Amino acid sequence: MPSCEFFPMEAVKTNVAGTQNVIRAAAANGVKKVICLSTDKAAYPINAMGISKAMMEKVAVAEARNLTETVVCLTRYGNVMASRGSVIPLFLNQIQKGEPITITDPNMSRFFMSLEDAVDLVLFAFENGNSGDLFVNKAPAGSIGDLAKALIALTGKEVPVKIIGTRHGEKLYETLCTREEMMKAEDMGDFYRIPADNRDLNYAKYFSEGKEDISKIEDYHSHNTEQQGVEGLKQLISKLPLIRKEIFGEDVMQYPY
Repeated sequence: MPSCEFFPMEAVKTNVAGTQNVIRAAAANGVKKVICLSTDKAAYPINAMGISKAMMEKVAVAEARNLTETVVCLTRYGNVMASRGSVIPLFLNQIQKGEPITITDPNMSRFFMSLEDAVDLVLFAFENGNSGDLFVNKAPAGSIGDLAKALIALTGKEVPVKIIGTRHGEKLYETLCTREEMMKAEDMGDFYRIPADNRDLNYAKYFSEGKEDISKIEDYHSHNTEQQGVEGLKQLISKLPLIRKEIFGEDVMQYPY
C-alpha cells in the first residue's frame, strides 16, 4: 500500500486500466464470467491503492452494463491472514528473533480472512453472481493490538510491543460495505450481495421516487462488527498453516503466497 502512495499512476495502470484490458480481452474471447478482486480499502478510500481499486470497481460495473455474453462481477476482501507482506508473518518473525513487535496503532481494527474464506468468496461469486454484482463475506474482525497479544500468547515468549505510528494511507478501521451499499444489500447467509446501480443518466424520472432514510443505515466496518478479542484471535490464527508449522511444529504444507 505505501508503494502506491509514492507511485499512484502505477496503481492506476494496474488496477484501473489493467482491469479494463482484462475484461475486454475476456469478452472478445468468449469468456463466460469474470470475477474482479477488490479490497475493503475501496470503500471510502483515502489512499492511492483504495482509490484505484474503487475506480476498478466502477470500471468493472460500467463494462458489465455493455456486455451480453460475459458476466462481470466483483468480490471485496478484508485482510487475508498470513499473506505476503501482512502483519502475522512480520509479528511472528519478530517474536522468534526476540525483537519488539512493531505496531502502527494497537486500536486499529481489521477484518480477517483465511485463504479458504477468500477462495469460498470467489466461488460463491462464480455460482451466484449477476453482472455488476459485488460480493463481500461476513468476516471476523479484531484489533491489531489484540492480534499481537494472541501471537505472543501462542508462542509463550515475552517480547515488548513498540508503537511506531501509522504508515502512509492507513485507516483506523476498514469498511467492507458502505452505508449506501448496505441500503440495497441482500443478505445471503455468510455473504452480502450488493447489486449494481443500473439506472441510466436520465435522472428526471427518479426525482419523485423516495428511498429509505439513509441515516438509519450503518456501514459494515471492522469497528462495529463483532470483535474477536485475544481469545477469539488465538483460535482463528491457530488454524493457519504458518502458525501450525512455526509454533506447533506440525508437518503441514504452507500456502505459496
